[in-house]
Amino acid sequence: MLNIYRLWITVSITITILGSGCNRPSEYHQMVERELARGVTYDTLFLGVTFGMTSKDFYAHCWDLNKKGLVKQGPQNTTVEYKVNELKKPATMNFYPSFYEDKIYEMPVTFTYEAWAPWNKSLFADSLQLDVLKLYEKWYGKGFLKVEHSLKGAAYVKVDGNRRISIYKGTSDKDVHVLYTDLTVDQKIKAEKTSNKSSD
Repeated sequence: MLNIYRLWITVSITITILGSGCNRPSEYHQMVERELARGVTYDTLFLGVTFGMTSKDFYAHCWDLNKKGLVKQGPQNTTVEYKVNELKKPATMNFYPSFYEDKIYEMPVTFTYEAWAPWNKSLFADSLQLDVLKLYEKWYGKGFLKVEHSLKGAAYVKVDGNRRISIYKGTSDKDVHVLYTDLTVDQKIKAEKTSNKSSD
């Protein structure tokens, strides 16, 4: 699981840059401040997985989903794979969480059309991103803010209380990434890192 963890450290950094380097940073930060100020907690992610779930509970839950035929092991056994049939074409959704104090606080997800091919331009990440956005508006409601980054392109971000969801294209033409983050835990981690640097 270390390789996938290192990969999503990079993803987290990308999202941080995206939030601070986009052309609408004030609107994004206002959304974050407004939602955190509400003091409302949204822990629901998908398939019964939630923020705050321990690693033991997560593995047990995925085992139950596997026995029901809903999920299976992903590529190289580093993720959980779920078949998504709610997009315009069948797709796979691979995910594996990041833990803080043995509790889920971040969930990186990768979507890929099953029929993707280098010659099939209609199934490239540009189309998939918009398809995933529509699905997520169905799952979590409208209100995704489009942000543009000079290097990373367009991303869509929604914050509800403590839960931030970011949808953006990967480095290849086939993948779209979604990153769920519990902002209250994320802020705590950043504060700890700042404190540790100050004490060095």
